[in-house]
Amino acid sequence: MGKRETKPWAFLDEFRGVDFNGQWPNLKEMFHITAKRYPDRKCWTEFGKDPLTLTYREAEEKIVRVAGYLRSQGVTKDSHVGLSGRNSVNWALGFFSAVYAGAVIVPLDNAIHGDDLKKFVSFGDVDFFIGDGDRLDYVKDGVKGCLCLDSDKTGFPLISDVALKEELPDSAYNPMGSDVAAILFTSGTTGLPKGVMLTHDNLVSCCYQAQANINTFYWDVYYAVLPLHHAYTMQAAFFEPMSVGAQVVFGKKLTVNQLLSDLKEGQITIFLGVPLLFNKLAKSLQEGLKKRGAAVYRSVNFLLHLSGFLRDVLHLNVGKKMFAPLLKQMSLENTRLCISGGGPLPEFTASMFHRLGIDFVQGYGMTETSPITHLDPVENFVLESVGQIISPYQQKIVEPDDEGNGLIFIKGSCVMKGYYKNPQATSEVLDQDGWLNTGDVGHIDEHGYLYLSGRRKNVIVTEGGKNVFPEEIEDCFQLYDELAQVCIIPYIEDPVLKNEGVRLLALPSESLIEKCSGNSAEIEREISHIVDEVNSNLISYKKITKLTVIDKALETTSSAKIKRAEAIKRYADC
Repeated sequence: MGKRETKPWAFLDEFRGVDFNGQWPNLKEMFHITAKRYPDRKCWTEFGKDPLTLTYREAEEKIVRVAGYLRSQGVTKDSHVGLSGRNSVNWALGFFSAVYAGAVIVPLDNAIHGDDLKKFVSFGDVDFFIGDGDRLDYVKDGVKGCLCLDSDKTGFPLISDVALKEELPDSAYNPMGSDVAAILFTSGTTGLPKGVMLTHDNLVSCCYQAQANINTFYWDVYYAVLPLHHAYTMQAAFFEPMSVGAQVVFGKKLTVNQLLSDLKEGQITIFLGVPLLFNKLAKSLQEGLKKRGAAVYRSVNFLLHLSGFLRDVLHLNVGKKMFAPLLKQMSLENTRLCISGGGPLPEFTASMFHRLGIDFVQGYGMTETSPITHLDPVENFVLESVGQIISPYQQKIVEPDDEGNGLIFIKGSCVMKGYYKNPQATSEVLDQDGWLNTGDVGHIDEHGYLYLSGRRKNVIVTEGGKNVFPEEIEDCFQLYDELAQVCIIPYIEDPVLKNEGVRLLALPSESLIEKCSGNSAEIEREISHIVDEVNSNLISYKKITKLTVIDKALETTSSAKIKRAEAIKRYADC
């Protein structure tokens, strides 16, 4: 179901033996092929005080010059180049310049504390560092050289100046497909982050093969607003568009106003995000309709349901025309496809975009799988599923329970080479036959669609041996604006039998605190009502039996995922 027989990457045959050898080009060859096919297409764009756009020809010319500079500074095929900065054209230039120089890229979170940055630079054996000006002081003493992305006041060369100089002779190493292209550090929601070694074949094969599940074209405009050092954004909003000649617009602020401005100005056609972003847009639309009065609210919602019926039953997509004014108001008039990753999406949100006439799909994967392994085909979108596996990857469920839920294993060209300097951790998740234990639990239906339950290590075992996955319950709270954070953790319900109960840590939102005038008892009553609503739709052993209202935000990763282990540790004795 949903798979196309034609291969979107068939055009590579024209360049095989000329611009690359083997099954797949490396990252450098991939970009060069696209620059040959679409030299005058817009490649990278950023808005703001000093807007900047580069065509593919202009981008490659600058890449070659900066790569030459890096080689003159001693960057070779054995070098590790660190990269840390806000999403920008210069970040992209720094990334591919290191690729063209033949080095291994080590993208690092721009939001982590300077001391932590130094630790990652040291552990990752970074020789040369490219970053925003406020990052350089932390690492300059531990590397051989630095290049600045955004300021000429650091004492280090500015990448945009270097990109204007005469290029140096090309003597860079051309990587093999099996060579490591990047070391990406996992978010570290539990335990210490690990450095995932991804090869050129990992990243490039995943980039092209994902297109069998989803249509992408040279005329598309992608919006990259999530941090680019994350595997999800790097692959889906950075490599994907560059493999077909599409444009990337870099977003800098994760706020609704900035997002709407960028969507409109950039005329975005493909919008990648996380559930939180799409939830905000969907709720913003509903609230806007309510402000227009009950009659308008009811009539528009009737039309939305009608549009959904026509699309689902008769396969007629009338939403784009029917709701053109609404789409324009939301800056989505040019958007044809939304892709959500990083967590499950509420039915309300996905249905809203679907009825508005915008294709909406979900995906699944992890940094260790480059990262995309599953995508919901646009033609056969299944809301409850994270999609079908990308061919020719393989999947299997190990040790399934009575409901078919078991550990998800993945095998294929997307699977990492291993964890950097950590063979023990590698052997714990990757067997000799190439099967990767994702640590996630789920089941597969008869059509090959994958359904997730949660992380095996997060499971709560209740009385009677029933397994409860915290993620399933947390998803039920996504659309409650009264809560700024929710985290489900276990607690010991029976000290003798060691049975675990389901406990909710809930941080009230500013709006709820204001509504209750800061009265803690009233705040807890309001949240208790929400818990009762959620519990009414949960089967008995999954119901929340203990509520803890917290007054301090839980620690999160840079992708806003709560560090569950830290939360459990903090509230273990409460």
